[in-house]
Amino acid sequence: MATAIHEVTPQEAAANPPPEAVVVRFAGDSGDGMQLTGGQFTLSTALAGNDLATFPDFPAEIRAPQGTLFGVSAFQINFGSAAIETAGDQPDVLIAMNPAALKTNVEALKPGGLIIADEGEFGQRNLDKAKYAANPLEDESLGKWQLLKLNISQLTLDAVKPFGLGNKEALRCKNMWTLGLALWMFDRDRQPIVDWLKTKFAKAPELAEANIAALNAGHAYGETAELGAMGVGQVHLPAAPAEPGLYRTVTGAESISLGLIAGAQLADLPMFFGGYPITPASAILHHLSRFKEYSVTTFQAEDEIAAIAAALGASYAGQLGVTSSSGPGIALKGEAMGLAIMTELPLVIVNSQRGGPSTGLPTKTEQSDLYQAVYGRNGDAPMPVIAARSAADCFDVAIEAVRIATQYMTPVMILTDGYIANAAEPWKVPDMSDYAPFPVTHHTALPDEGEKFLPYGRDDKLARPWVKPGTPGLLHRIGGIEKQLGTGNIEYSAENHQAMTDIRRMKVEGIDIPDQTVELGETSGKLVVVGWGSTFGPIHQAVRRARRKGLDVAHVHIRHIWPMPKNLGDLLRGYERILVPEMNTGQLKTVLRDQFLVDARPLNKVSGQPFRIAEIEDAIEGALA
Repeated sequence: MATAIHEVTPQEAAANPPPEAVVVRFAGDSGDGMQLTGGQFTLSTALAGNDLATFPDFPAEIRAPQGTLFGVSAFQINFGSAAIETAGDQPDVLIAMNPAALKTNVEALKPGGLIIADEGEFGQRNLDKAKYAANPLEDESLGKWQLLKLNISQLTLDAVKPFGLGNKEALRCKNMWTLGLALWMFDRDRQPIVDWLKTKFAKAPELAEANIAALNAGHAYGETAELGAMGVGQVHLPAAPAEPGLYRTVTGAESISLGLIAGAQLADLPMFFGGYPITPASAILHHLSRFKEYSVTTFQAEDEIAAIAAALGASYAGQLGVTSSSGPGIALKGEAMGLAIMTELPLVIVNSQRGGPSTGLPTKTEQSDLYQAVYGRNGDAPMPVIAARSAADCFDVAIEAVRIATQYMTPVMILTDGYIANAAEPWKVPDMSDYAPFPVTHHTALPDEGEKFLPYGRDDKLARPWVKPGTPGLLHRIGGIEKQLGTGNIEYSAENHQAMTDIRRMKVEGIDIPDQTVELGETSGKLVVVGWGSTFGPIHQAVRRARRKGLDVAHVHIRHIWPMPKNLGDLLRGYERILVPEMNTGQLKTVLRDQFLVDARPLNKVSGQPFRIAEIEDAIEGALA
């Protein structure tokens, strides 16, 4: 749309229907409540029946200096009446609460888009902090966009004056004033937000009422201020078509937590989660701690090593051990992962990737841990690796990880990333009767007379028996030293180590996983775009757009990173060119070249931001030029 928001006559409305989707970005200081504002706008959007995708983008500092460029927090939402698969390339509307928020976000706004700025914050001090030589609201520097200047700070103070709040407390309500205006702009119901505020501030009802007053004042301003003369009016986006069912918005962290619980239930096992706080993985610990009624035990360990060691101990004791972290913490867990591989115990490890190396970009997204997941342990230590493509997809990926771990007696790593962990999207709550159970039976049978129990004997999956410690008659040795074939006793011989290494490799290679499918397009042709993880949305949209232009391009998205689907090599060889977009320097590309000897070409991005659809679309056209 050429202009983000506009007021039209009934005749114009008939000739120019509302857009299918709108992208809005809230941006302000890290203390302005932009994540909370965006989250509540997301709630109202979901209740209105729109499809949506969100992108929270916030600084790593707990509280950066107020008004500074590196303290800006933003929340972007793409919503509409059609299928939404990304958080949007360019915002249609930017709501900037201070000069720093404007400066760091305005160039992302599409030409002709709408800026709503709190001019009450554009004093000289804040302009200096944002390194503006002149006030951009007064000069012509914002000429390619629409500009709506409102003194949101003063309007908020006026709205909450009856409640006797101090100036500082009163200004904390301005995010609710802004939310009220946004709800009016997009014809949203305020009541769910009112109910939420009353619950949130149940112990401080005066704060609840002040925030509700600010919310109502922002909404009323939109109704009464004749903003149409400034090019701003209401837009109503109809509900998106959806299958009948129960829906809720879900983040990746919530979805993966629910999937782990569901997987444990399908395996008929209690779950033990050992974790240590690290961004963006900490939310999984927080979510799981609320599900004790599903036999979930959560343990916040003193460090990453203790967290995985405790989870592995739980698996040894017969429960489903789970741990999670991000790249730096996964590095610390490496030795214990090797122990899980050597002892052949089930364990699920969730890696919520972030920008690196070292502390890197703790609150930004990246896909740079694929090498670490596939190869990052000492010795030949094969381990299944599965990647989630979206927040909702985390649920099924977690169940799949539990299935593989328990059926094949192996640790499994799930790869998500900061974008998936924090982003929200609608999720159709599944009917669990559609999922086939895979109940675990711990080995209790004594060997026949004259035979010995073989704790490292094998079934048809090459999995060893899972014996709870203390089971009568089934005493066996456990530890990290190489096992003797079958007995599990210590054995250093060259022949035995070769045999055990081969068995551990063959077990992982033989895991039953589905054949690779084509998400969009034909099974052969000129170009295939191959992705994994959170690049799904932008790749899918870019390929769809390219195909509408008549380009011969397909989309393949890999869930099982290791082992890879058995038909993947033949599938990729059916295309003349292979393009692999990744938020790293080319890791999946290297694995594909190694495994299948195909000429996979990279498209890499390590800015801490997700791919834009246009970036991949341009790369497709370049590859086919």
